[in-house]
Amino acid sequence: MGDIHWWRTKFGEEEKALIGEAIDGEHISQGTVTRAFEKALEAYLGVDHVVATTSGSMAILMALMTLGVGPGDEVIVPNRTWIATAHAPLVLGAKVRLVDVQREVPILDASLLEAAITPRTRAILPVHLNGRSADMVTVNQVAARHGIPVVEDAAQALGSRNAAGLLGTQSSLGCFSLSVAKIIATGQGGFVVTRDTGLYQRLLALRTHGVTDVLHAQWTSLGFNFRFNDILASIGLAQLPRLEARIQHVRAIYRRYEPALEALPFLSLIPVDLEAGAVPIYIEVLVPRREELIAHLATRGIQTRPFYPDLDKAAYMENPGTFPRSEVFGSQGLFLPSGPDQPLESVDRVIEALRAFGALS
Repeated sequence: MGDIHWWRTKFGEEEKALIGEAIDGEHISQGTVTRAFEKALEAYLGVDHVVATTSGSMAILMALMTLGVGPGDEVIVPNRTWIATAHAPLVLGAKVRLVDVQREVPILDASLLEAAITPRTRAILPVHLNGRSADMVTVNQVAARHGIPVVEDAAQALGSRNAAGLLGTQSSLGCFSLSVAKIIATGQGGFVVTRDTGLYQRLLALRTHGVTDVLHAQWTSLGFNFRFNDILASIGLAQLPRLEARIQHVRAIYRRYEPALEALPFLSLIPVDLEAGAVPIYIEVLVPRREELIAHLATRGIQTRPFYPDLDKAAYMENPGTFPRSEVFGSQGLFLPSGPDQPLESVDRVIEALRAFGALS
């Protein structure tokens, strides 16, 4: 039996074929294939506009730049997220104001938003971590009262829903990732979605050095080279038709783990509400004896991944305060093997190894 990696996804013959077609047609840089991929995403998400770019991190940066975020501004970010969510405003010279998460799940506690808003607040960045929806009703209500735009970080939530519809489509701008550890992937890549044509036009210009017509360029606004390319878009066009099947598979993985983990006293599954429409691309648990468990599973050829640190651990964030709910997730959180192409047989091997660890305790 081979090793089990913490994440499993596949690229195959469909991707090879479409990449070959792009090369044969001399579609290499950003062009018609990229636009076809954007249109396919627009149709799936039911949005008016999609702008592809180099990464989910860049999508957030572009969204904030489009809103005019800059030095002296503040952006509200949950303390539990990948660091890119905070780095985007920091790169623009803005200050990050961190907010703690909910007790049971590592998602922004929307009840803390009001207290975090100041006259300098320029944007709110809720994060739909692992397909779980932030409380978008409360977030949008608070934002509307204060006239603050909302940018959804849906990097881990393509295909996830709440009662209002697909996540990432319920605010001014939504940002998605296409990196390899996502439900569909182009290796690296991301995109921004919006229903606002004015924001869309700004995003398009921003993506190409502020230039709307590269054949007759005029220096009219600030931008940079944030362009996607047709090779990666070809991979995306091969992956997107498999999205629904992958959603069903990661849900099956969650259902396979759930009853087994509930019977193990040394860990607890961080819940994902499948009935509400969440798509759990990762299997996340809390383990007080995390390092022991990581070592035990490694002896059986099973790779795991500890949670990344809370954002307040980054000293350069200069964000005072305590975040007791986040601390639990940061110190005890662990990703178990998962992913859209993780075999269920591998899940069974992981469960067997977990039971063996419990028997040693």
